[in-house]
Amino acid sequence: MNTASKINKKIPNTGISGLYEVMIGVQDADYALKYFADFGFKVVQSAELNAGKVQELYGLDSKLKSYRLQNGHIDSHGLLRILEWEKPTGNGIGYTPVETIGSRISVMMTDDIFRLYDVYKTARDLGKKPWLPTAPIADDLFGLNTGEKDFFNRPVLVRENAVYGEFFNHIFFQRYGYKIPGYGTINNDTKLKTSEFTHHDFIIDAQDMSQMSYLSTALGLKAEDEPAIDGDWLKGPKRVFQMEPGFSHWYQGFVSPNNICGKMKFFIPRGNKPNKSSHQKIGQKGITLHSFYTPKIEMVHALVTEHQLKPTRIQENEFGEAAFVFSDTAGVSWQLISKTTPPQNPPKTALEFKLAE
Repeated sequence: MNTASKINKKIPNTGISGLYEVMIGVQDADYALKYFADFGFKVVQSAELNAGKVQELYGLDSKLKSYRLQNGHIDSHGLLRILEWEKPTGNGIGYTPVETIGSRISVMMTDDIFRLYDVYKTARDLGKKPWLPTAPIADDLFGLNTGEKDFFNRPVLVRENAVYGEFFNHIFFQRYGYKIPGYGTINNDTKLKTSEFTHHDFIIDAQDMSQMSYLSTALGLKAEDEPAIDGDWLKGPKRVFQMEPGFSHWYQGFVSPNNICGKMKFFIPRGNKPNKSSHQKIGQKGITLHSFYTPKIEMVHALVTEHQLKPTRIQENEFGEAAFVFSDTAGVSWQLISKTTPPQNPPKTALEFKLAE
């Protein structure tokens, strides 16, 4: 029995969501709100916390103004929360070499990946912002192709690229010849034709993936498989992660049993990379926190406590939701939120590939 199978046999039924929100720290929210609006994210809630309440939940001496944003009608996963700190503790990881330890990347589907590449490439060429876009690359990630390809038996593939920036890191992907219902919903009324966040990448400060096993045994997420090695021999990872010859990383994915979307992918570089985990803390600028929701928050809090991960007490967050926060030994921070009302747009729980005509 492989490692993932052993872990998954011990999964508690926590009712946990797929990854609900990616949270980005800023000092002035105006630019972030304008930026993400072009991807279709609209504010659905906003609230403030005084410094005393922030200290209790987030451990910071700072007032907080918070914005929760949603893309289209998808409310079960893939949301964004902008945390406007009155006194951020630092500038975060910022623009840095690819696969810098501590980096976080959020992933969206699009129906025009070359348009996005041109947008960021133009900004880079003009020196407007420190963006590093990688050229889109295509691959058959799921073994969906059959027979000899020609004009009539067209290739079935996904094309993806990454954009690394000062305050946010993206991966975009576009599907050709197939669909996965419930995994990425594009809002065609938006300027850049993108979906909610479908999954998230974490470059972690860990010796091995055993440090992430609590995601299953405490939070109730499923390990997709045992840890594996990806490297420069795989054209997708090589391009997206800008791998030099001879470079590789450990990889493991986790997904909610209650949602095929909101998946998490964790990476440990097998070689020398800058380590900026000290800048990947709540209160810094950039992506520093992610959230889940569960109808069993007391149960999850007890499990996290049993795993000696030192959660805060359960208390109201800025939106009046019962919540707690904790950080793990690999530098990843989470907020668990209590939600007992089902999302208006229920998530898919079965992964289904539908080939297009």
